[in-house]
Amino acid sequence: MSKITVGVLRGGPSSEYEISLRTGQNVLKYLARDKYKPLDILLTKKGEWYVNGMVAVPDKIFRAIDVIFNALHGEFGEDGKVQRLFEIYNISYTGSASWPSFLAMNKIMARESFKNTGLKIAEAMAFKQEDNLNKAVFGAIRKMAPPWVIKPVSRGSSVGVSIAKNAEELTDSLKKSFSYDKTALVEKYIKGRETTCAVLENFRGEKLYAFPVVEIMPPETSRFFDYSAKYGGAAQEICPGRFSVKQKQEIQEMARKAHQILGCRHYSRSDFIVARDGVYILETNTLPGLTAESLFPKAAASIGLEFPQLLDHLIQLAYRENGA
Repeated sequence: MSKITVGVLRGGPSSEYEISLRTGQNVLKYLARDKYKPLDILLTKKGEWYVNGMVAVPDKIFRAIDVIFNALHGEFGEDGKVQRLFEIYNISYTGSASWPSFLAMNKIMARESFKNTGLKIAEAMAFKQEDNLNKAVFGAIRKMAPPWVIKPVSRGSSVGVSIAKNAEELTDSLKKSFSYDKTALVEKYIKGRETTCAVLENFRGEKLYAFPVVEIMPPETSRFFDYSAKYGGAAQEICPGRFSVKQKQEIQEMARKAHQILGCRHYSRSDFIVARDGVYILETNTLPGLTAESLFPKAAASIGLEFPQLLDHLIQLAYRENGA
């Protein structure tokens, strides 16, 4: 039986370049060599393509592989752009298609999708870089009491995210957010416990299998599960989370629903806040991190799905879709 050639695409032009390198490295390390022939495809920040360290062009790369394992994160890799490139070349690839990727990455559009289908979201306002900053700050203060969470609209891994508790901090946070994206989202801060739930398609007899809920406890030095807490190893992650059976079931159902609403494919991971007045959905990740510190592999391992088997399942989902 001939091996399936898997191109592991990592790097990219986004602010999550380093995380993508680590995700891709982990995939390359654990890909079953008896079944797959891996190719290390590096996309530099400048847009240069390399295969196993040699300069290459997408046309030749895609003709040499059977399936792409998309290990990119953030801009270009997770917002539908690289997915459109795969679709032009009719190459099988892991993760969601171009439109659902774009929809999930855009926090404003994703929030509207959640709201329209009954999922609970925090109150928020969006501002553009060209807006008058003082008016934006005043508008947010008039609508929502502090504190606020400020986010770039189309970034992941909590890149550029801040919490502000007064006008001065809100101004600084908006400036920080605008350094990453032309649009910023100011959300009402929801006090509660942070949690996440991963979804995997066609697993153990279920079309949408929801993994055990993971409770996230950021370190005392972080006010929330920010970039350094996610990848610095200091956060405490409890799986299954210490929630009631009813809460766990609600979170799992919300994760499945978010996956369906956005049109996600193969796998996703949705983040939530469990507050006194209910469960709020924050966002859905269409290409969850797969580093050694990442939540998706940890949730999978908690039910006995080891990382090589998870990779195999994802590759087979992608490979079979094109009739391979």
